[in-house]
Amino acid sequence: MKVLLTNDDGIQATGLHAMRKALLAVPDVELAVIAPDSNRSATARSITTREPLWVDEIEFDDGTSGFATDGTPVDCVRFATLGLVEFQPELIVSGINHGSNLGDDITYSGTVAAALEGVVLGVPAIAVSQQSAMREMDFRLGREFDFDQAASFVARLVDELLDVPMPQGTLLNVNVPAGELKGARPCRLGKRIYRDRMELTEEEGSRRRYRIYGEAPGYEHEEGTDFAAIADGCIAVTPLHFDLTDTAGVEELSGFDLDRLLEPAAQEVE
Repeated sequence: MKVLLTNDDGIQATGLHAMRKALLAVPDVELAVIAPDSNRSATARSITTREPLWVDEIEFDDGTSGFATDGTPVDCVRFATLGLVEFQPELIVSGINHGSNLGDDITYSGTVAAALEGVVLGVPAIAVSQQSAMREMDFRLGREFDFDQAASFVARLVDELLDVPMPQGTLLNVNVPAGELKGARPCRLGKRIYRDRMELTEEEGSRRRYRIYGEAPGYEHEEGTDFAAIADGCIAVTPLHFDLTDTAGVEELSGFDLDRLLEPAAQEVE
């Protein structure tokens, strides 16, 4: 299987290399690595369109090599499919992210965005994230991470895919809790509760500087969600797809005469 490994934490991130070494140990996996040259966390699905991108070939400590670019995680996936590496990827693995990507947070995540680009291109993908040793339930980073269990789990998953391939358009969002694992669960995305506020931090004449993020977010406590799995010490595996269409909303709109909006608005009679 031809696998592209990328991330949003950068080419030198510890999580990326834990995943890289685990994938290299999987028989019949041909691995390419393309990652940002520095941290691109929370860049979501941003792409670089207004200027060329630098690419630097990096040699790793085991003698293998990969590519670092000043682009985004999505750019990294595009590079692979456009010919920077010698094969067309059959699977995208994005991570291991330093910190969880749970619930609504995935919409901001560069890790998940890279995997979603695989879905857009018809390539199955796995996004994998590791909770820190602090066992936080949000995106704030702790300083200590153990990536071994996440790397081992995803490597086993990739090995299984050699015999039972994932269907096109499929993305698995894998979150691994810190500490002793109590199992692995298929689950749905949970609901994040954000508590951001605007705080003035500096003022210079007409210029003001604000902090608008940073308050500790919460989440809705519901069974069957990725939050519930992580809180219980289980790996959360959430299948995602890219179809954002609200089917029920389309049916509702079908009962509304949209063509009428092309006509001049009725004038009120005084």
